[in-house]
Amino acid sequence: MRFILIPSLILALLHWYIWRRLVRDTQLATGARHVATLALTLLALSIPLTFVTWWTISRSASPALSRLALGWLGLIMYLLGFLMAGDLLRVAIRLRRRPRATAVDSCAAPALSSEPNMRTAVQVAACAPTAINTDASASRLVGVEPASRLGRETRRVFVARVAAGSALAVAGGIGAFGVRSAFWDITTPEVPIALSRFPRALDGYTIALLSDIHIGPLLDGRFLRHVVEQTNRTRPDLIAIVGDLVDGRVREIGAQVAELRGLRARDGVCFVTGNHEYYSGGLVWVDFLRKLGLRVLMNERVALGDASARGARFDLAGVPDHRAFASSGIGPDAHAATFGRDPERELVMLAHQPIQIAQTSRVGMGLQLSGHTHGGQMFPFGAVAAMLAQPYLAGLYRHTPGGSQIYVSRGTGFWGPPMRVFAPAEISVIRLHST
Repeated sequence: MRFILIPSLILALLHWYIWRRLVRDTQLATGARHVATLALTLLALSIPLTFVTWWTISRSASPALSRLALGWLGLIMYLLGFLMAGDLLRVAIRLRRRPRATAVDSCAAPALSSEPNMRTAVQVAACAPTAINTDASASRLVGVEPASRLGRETRRVFVARVAAGSALAVAGGIGAFGVRSAFWDITTPEVPIALSRFPRALDGYTIALLSDIHIGPLLDGRFLRHVVEQTNRTRPDLIAIVGDLVDGRVREIGAQVAELRGLRARDGVCFVTGNHEYYSGGLVWVDFLRKLGLRVLMNERVALGDASARGARFDLAGVPDHRAFASSGIGPDAHAATFGRDPERELVMLAHQPIQIAQTSRVGMGLQLSGHTHGGQMFPFGAVAAMLAQPYLAGLYRHTPGGSQIYVSRGTGFWGPPMRVFAPAEISVIRLHST
């Protein structure tokens, strides 16, 4: 029960803060105030309603509701950040303007004198209250004080409106940029990687690397068809998918995932599972993908290159996600995947999470291809979270000890909020070279 109550309470508090800054402090007109309050309430309710729908019905039950809720969830992350930054700035300005005491108040403390607790005649005269005309004083107060208070209140509302409008405009701009980057701007970076044991005869061998497509509540078969077409345009020798392909059951989204049949590469398509496959059926997906013609590597390897007896070849191995054992009883085992191989051959490993390199680097691997981090997806929040859990965020790294290399894809789809901010989606074209 607490897993529902605690997030709901946090969500309610965050929306109360947003309402206070955007609606109450800006003193909107009555009609606008009611509309804004109702809109914030409905948006807040859409988030738990979406997750309850996923848990009780299916993740494909209401794609429109999912897009609304998760889009709003992504937007409020930036909106909260800018509103809180504005609050901190106002506090800093107030502290800077606070007057500082420069001298001791002679009226508040007794003067230093040869006679204790005595003041000089000058001090007494200076500190004595001046006789005033109470009627004149009252008339001045009636005119001055309310005007002063009115001026302060006007300035406060003006500052609140500027801060709220600026936060909305900047967060909205970032959100729009993030949505475009997530759905339409898939990059195809070419990544040259030199490997010491890679055969010269295969120099320039290309692997199109896909990861974290997340077909499910927000991304469907149309998006996957676009990914397939863009991948084929890179004309790769091999296509590798390193997990988190799906977010849903085979019976719900199997027909959409079947778009993968359109992938074309000389050496076919290889796949390893990610953690999200095990949230949606695990081994059922493994069987389904094999029927589509994908080569699913479950602690297995294949030799690629020239199939003749003396041909140039290298090994490609794959291990399931490191959380797989709890769901399927088949955990990652790099030693089993490479048992009996020729150590003189170069070895490329497919593993969903970068953290798996702690095991795979012990078996003579030259390169690991991974995903999982999404490159942070929504900077800076996602980047911080990913770096706390994984040794590498995105791009090419040399792992020590051992000197193995690892390339971490930013991912091709997205998960959660339909946004990518400073972490563009990618279909990486890995080009292997000999040293």
